[in-house]
Amino acid sequence: MTESNARISKAVVPAAGLGTRFLPATKATPKEMLPVVDKPAIQYVVEEAVAAGLSDVLMVTGRNKRPLEDHFDRNYELEQALSRKGDEARLARVQESSDLATMHYVRQGDPRGLGHAVLCAAPHVGNEPFAVLLGDDLIDPRDPLLARMVDVQEREGGSVIALMEVAPEQIHLYGSAAVETTGEDDVVRVTGLVEKPDPADAPSDYAVIGRYVLDPSIFGILRQTEPGRGGEIQLTDALQKLTEDEKVGGPVHGVVFKGRRYDTGDRGDYLRAIVRLACEREDLGPDFRAWLRSYVTEEM
Repeated sequence: MTESNARISKAVVPAAGLGTRFLPATKATPKEMLPVVDKPAIQYVVEEAVAAGLSDVLMVTGRNKRPLEDHFDRNYELEQALSRKGDEARLARVQESSDLATMHYVRQGDPRGLGHAVLCAAPHVGNEPFAVLLGDDLIDPRDPLLARMVDVQEREGGSVIALMEVAPEQIHLYGSAAVETTGEDDVVRVTGLVEKPDPADAPSDYAVIGRYVLDPSIFGILRQTEPGRGGEIQLTDALQKLTEDEKVGGPVHGVVFKGRRYDTGDRGDYLRAIVRLACEREDLGPDFRAWLRSYVTEEM
């Protein structure tokens, strides 16, 4: 367990995946840079971390991910061009990404799974609790899931994972958690975890979604974790070890999320996320909703 009770300040964002479900768009463009309306998906994730008070962000990248670093860096030529034109609105939007957080980068040279990607963050994180945010899950800023998880971790210690109840036939797509109730409606005690189980073998319909607040003891466990499902080092398997022995890294709790989540890891859900977010935008929503109603009426 960590010896420090300092406020959590570091977030880790694994971003080394190949994005094969979005080929050929991701042949030369990182999947994290695919736009969700007019902003790359990865920026929504970093904004969420910052909104929860995590101003130090480590991105775990791989080959062909240089555009991620460029996006969060300054682009002086573009900024000067916009400034000369007097386009202050677009200038502010360009500068927004470079001013969001203190960004760091490390490469995951060998793509050996989420657990291995998290382990790559160990030298940067040190002996502090930290958050992990997966880029395929976008959480609506009106539903502050990560901030709630940080609060629970700081109060209870150990690790906290995000859970969402899904249909039984969908649980094989996620990690599944065995849970016990607590005195709070949205907080459960996690007693076991299984990565992508068959529906008949799932301990519950509570699926692990892409937000974690982890005790640094997870690093020692990951170093000893053998490849699991898919031949990869699974973070779920390491968390299972924590549920088996609280003395190692404290308890594991889950925050049950019932808010708005946008899954951009699937092509259909990616399109639905764009439509939903565009409809809710003050600058785009009214005209877009009118067109969408007309289009659906004509097609039906």
